[in-house]
Amino acid sequence: MTTEAPVNTPTKPESKFGQRLRNFLIVIVAIALSVALVLGLRTETNSISVAELAKNSTPLDVAVSNGKPSIVEFYADWCTVCQKMAPDMAELEQQYADKANFVMLNVDNTKWLPEMLKYRVDGIPHFIFLTKDGESTAQAIGDIPRNIMANNVEALVAGTPLPYAQASGKTSKVSTSVAPKPQDDPRSHGSQVVN
Repeated sequence: MTTEAPVNTPTKPESKFGQRLRNFLIVIVAIALSVALVLGLRTETNSISVAELAKNSTPLDVAVSNGKPSIVEFYADWCTVCQKMAPDMAELEQQYADKANFVMLNVDNTKWLPEMLKYRVDGIPHFIFLTKDGESTAQAIGDIPRNIMANNVEALVAGTPLPYAQASGKTSKVSTSVAPKPQDDPRSHGSQVVN
């Protein structure tokens, strides 16, 4: 017979202090991982928005008269494809700022309706490439990969034919009416009531 302890001996229960210490450490580690995850995701988000691009863009009247080629983007603040492309467009604008104009026209602003009709904008983002003389040379519609857009901008600046003159990708539909809607006069309180 052996003097060793039986195989199925009960283990000593963990003390209350040990359980609390273990739970406290688990909570601290979980909080640290959560903070690291949030900070990691925050640094990967797009650092520029379409609204910021629009605010810093060249006005259309300046772009067609300053002797530089232009990239005109029809966009909307609600357009997810426009938002997705904003960082790439910001990089291209920074790279070619001295050689080309970057113009942003919001399709929700009826001021740009003549331009929307002229270039047949029915999906956004819609890019128009204008020569230094203000003539339209090509269009690109939708989610265009950065390398294709960069090749088009490079060719536009060089004055050569665009390699992807009719590029097309995922778009957001535009539903702007041809005529602006009449605004109700705030003084006509009873005009909406129908007997």
